[in-house]
Amino acid sequence: EAGSYGRDTKGLYRVHQFNKVEQVIIKNNDYQTSLDLHEELLANAEEVLQDLKLPYRVMLMCTGDMGEPQVKKYDIETWMPSRNSYGETMSNSFMGDFQARRLNIRYKAKDGKTYFCHTLNNTAVASPRILIAILENYQQKDGSIIIPEVLRAFVGKEVIGL
Repeated sequence: EAGSYGRDTKGLYRVHQFNKVEQVIIKNNDYQTSLDLHEELLANAEEVLQDLKLPYRVMLMCTGDMGEPQVKKYDIETWMPSRNSYGETMSNSFMGDFQARRLNIRYKAKDGKTYFCHTLNNTAVASPRILIAILENYQQKDGSIIIPEVLRAFVGKEVIGL
């Protein structure tokens, strides 16, 4: 995210490099199945936020807010108290055959014809941004952080104190 500007250029929200969990699907070019899988990817991302019990909203993006390759796109925004607004934490895109054409990814169907694949991707977790949402939504008045129930087995604690 180098080269960005504005109020979100410092701190964890916009970092130069970050880790994320990305789901990618490369499949045949059946349009309806692609749309169905796009919804399934959205459900996967929502399940993460529901398990973390974080407030979020799903935004169906208009064509003016999508990149050239995207046929359909959802952004998922999670509530961030320090911003007093929602911030994008996840993104889910159906690219049609745009990427496959650029990369020449094709398959031969049962009818013997060759077709370009469809590609879909879902940023299921962008680490720094989801960390912001967890820390801010679970922080107590004394500064301690309640660990979301779903993460307690991994953290080994219920609360992180000062």
